[in-house]
Amino acid sequence: MAENGYLPLDDLVVLDLARVRAGPTAVRQLADWGADVIKIETPPSPGQAEGPGGARHGPDFQNLQRNKRAINLNLKSDEGREIFFRLVETADIVIENYRPGVKHRLGIDYEAARAVNPRVIYGSISGFGQSGPYRERPGVDQIAQGMGGLMSITGLPGQGPVRVGIAIADVTAGLQLAQGILIALHERERSGEGQWVHTSLLESQIMMLDFQAARWLIGGEVPPQAGNNHPTAIPTGVFATTDGHINIAASGGVMFERLCGVMGVPELAMHPDYRDGAARAQHRDELNDVIGEHVAKRPAQEWIDELNAAGVPCGPINSVDETFADPQVQHLGIAMPMESPSIGSTHVVGQAVNLERTPSPDHALRPTPEQGEHTDEILAGLGYDAAAVAALHEAGVV
Repeated sequence: MAENGYLPLDDLVVLDLARVRAGPTAVRQLADWGADVIKIETPPSPGQAEGPGGARHGPDFQNLQRNKRAINLNLKSDEGREIFFRLVETADIVIENYRPGVKHRLGIDYEAARAVNPRVIYGSISGFGQSGPYRERPGVDQIAQGMGGLMSITGLPGQGPVRVGIAIADVTAGLQLAQGILIALHERERSGEGQWVHTSLLESQIMMLDFQAARWLIGGEVPPQAGNNHPTAIPTGVFATTDGHINIAASGGVMFERLCGVMGVPELAMHPDYRDGAARAQHRDELNDVIGEHVAKRPAQEWIDELNAAGVPCGPINSVDETFADPQVQHLGIAMPMESPSIGSTHVVGQAVNLERTPSPDHALRPTPEQGEHTDEILAGLGYDAAAVAALHEAGVV
């Protein structure tokens, strides 16, 4: 809890219809900062298979779904939709990532929500956009990585397309939607009205191309695979030491001179093939070989210490366990403790943004809920008495 006794978003109510990863990522950005999130799930049926994302008590689901309350709700039933719209009446935000047509078929789209609550912000993520020739295609992260150009520039030259090792399109789409929702909330302070906010995996993936996209849009250059070499900042890459690999980023004249000095060959900076950026780009492979010969003579930590002391960016290439063991990572506290009745004491991945006056909690406010864990509590909050709640259970509405 923040020093002033509240969290930045604890006055917001969020209805979470999201599934898999992109939508839950957006919801998590709001939940971690205090929003009251109500996760809406379809009531389980006999023999129901585990949904996407793995087991409910597995690492992926637990990391994505913390800080929420959970209700079972059959949105295909009239009674289920009635409960949904009663929740919408007092909600600030609804988030979904169905295929575009699904919410309309269910009758829970933005226009339907707006008719109940004109102030509601309705957030949507789809694979390829809410309109256009691909709107109803199923979209998943790897498809977006491929269509969005990322796989064509990832990997070693000539290796063929390579996916990035995280669900980068999913996560980026979630972050983009959360940002859009916060923008819409800010605008609502002036207009008093909500609006529909939407993005897609494809749009978000293309946005993440950033300078690589600009190379084509502005310069007419199709970026190739560059492996571990930075495409334009030279020399930047991976080099083998006596006991492992390190990253060195020494682009620009000053940085390159410093690198040459630490390697004990200051004259290399004035070599005709390497004395400016254009020359280093033209002779990158040869330059990398020269740097590699020097770096291979000493252990990684010596290079990391000496190059950083000289102002040249240099760091280890950690496995995930080594990342979380790093003293700086531990100091930052991004591994956030969570106490769960189901899986015990554990940690989830925390927020990367720091607010000094109203910080996010240093622990999970709520553990990831069991399916429908708060159904009766939420229904009681809507005014349903015990007999009505029992009847909804009996009818399979919740």
